[in-house]
Amino acid sequence: MQPAALGLVAAPPLAVSSTWWTAFGDSQLDDLVAQALAGNPSLQVALARMRQAQAGLESVRGSTYAQFGGDADVRRQRLSESYIIPPPWGGTTQSIATAQATLSWSLDFWGRQQLQVDQAHALAAAAVLDADAARLALAGSVTQAYIGLARAWALRDLAADAVKQREGVLALTATRVTSGLESQAAARQAEALLALERENLAGAAADVELAEHGIATLAGRGVDLYGQIARPQLQPDALTLPDSLPADLLARRPDIRAARARIDAAMAGREVARKAWYPDIDLAGFAGIATIGLSSLFSTEALTYGAGAAIHLPMFNVSQLRATYAGATADLDAAVADYNAGVVGAVRQAADAVTRVRSLQEQAHAQGAALTAAEASLRLAQSRYRNGLSPQLAVLDAEAVWLRAKHQQVLVHSELVDQRIALLVALGGGFAADTPTGATAASSSQGMAHE
Repeated sequence: MQPAALGLVAAPPLAVSSTWWTAFGDSQLDDLVAQALAGNPSLQVALARMRQAQAGLESVRGSTYAQFGGDADVRRQRLSESYIIPPPWGGTTQSIATAQATLSWSLDFWGRQQLQVDQAHALAAAAVLDADAARLALAGSVTQAYIGLARAWALRDLAADAVKQREGVLALTATRVTSGLESQAAARQAEALLALERENLAGAAADVELAEHGIATLAGRGVDLYGQIARPQLQPDALTLPDSLPADLLARRPDIRAARARIDAAMAGREVARKAWYPDIDLAGFAGIATIGLSSLFSTEALTYGAGAAIHLPMFNVSQLRATYAGATADLDAAVADYNAGVVGAVRQAADAVTRVRSLQEQAHAQGAALTAAEASLRLAQSRYRNGLSPQLAVLDAEAVWLRAKHQQVLVHSELVDQRIALLVALGGGFAADTPTGATAASSSQGMAHE
């Protein structure tokens, strides 16, 4: 398939619906997706990590502000006669009281603290996008499982139709045996085929229940939801594929954007490691009171205060600084590689989904023609058998072809819808071919990242 056919060319961006599954017009599906987004354990883990990253951002951001603190202390102490406090206080036991407020502020002269904030901000953004990716994947999984439930119901109906067909053949065969037109062997064969179709019906009914169990698990529910899911009522023509799919759609994928945010975080982290070689300059001040004895605690003589600056220059930990910088560079290389792999994988995933959708559309068209022919053949065979013009084997052969064609139609149509959903997930959550958005996706996400 050519890139132009995939839409990997310049084109206006498309509008995206955050609730794309509502296009199926099934309120039960809408409710199940809502339950899953509210209670699925895997999504809750992603949300917890998002909150953790946001808390980390606030912690780093708070460290850049001026730090204000206060301490107060009152204690009873014997003062040494041979220390800094002379008699008459030395050698006596006194009450010592101190109260002090402190203020410190790092000048961040080289911007290292701001880079730490940028790094934490990028990591928090990546965590938010990870949660969005988890929501998208979960909504896609629930919808695909719901399509699977619809397919199970359709196959159950087909199995029930097959049972009715076999019952009709058995009844007709019994009449022909009575009339001497068929042997007992034909009757036994019809009975065996009926039993097999009833077995298939029992298996199809079990598949419906198993599909319901899977949906309940995705919704974060248990046995309370078993047996409570009604038969799906889906719009058959939902999520049609537009003629062009711009490559910009891949740039809005949450996992791609999260990978790009981690590149930003790694770049900031490497700059933090580089600027750790520079000196730190801090300002500090304090004010308070300090007394020996409590009688002058609130007097002006007890007042104490001071201010100053401090500088820290790394000199003897060069090896550690080099190792830290090398590690930060490796983190950046890994983030770039992850992003590039994600872009390549996203293009492959979208291209595969487009190919499958278009192939299934062609298969569905051919399958419709095959089913029409099989139905006509079955009606003709049944009519000839009733009129004694054909043997039972002709009817059985025609029924087998019709059942195979009907079964294949169910599979092809359900797989077509399933692959449309897979395409939506691959493109970041839906597409609308007619309504352009007001802003494009980030151009940096449209190609490979480079350090």
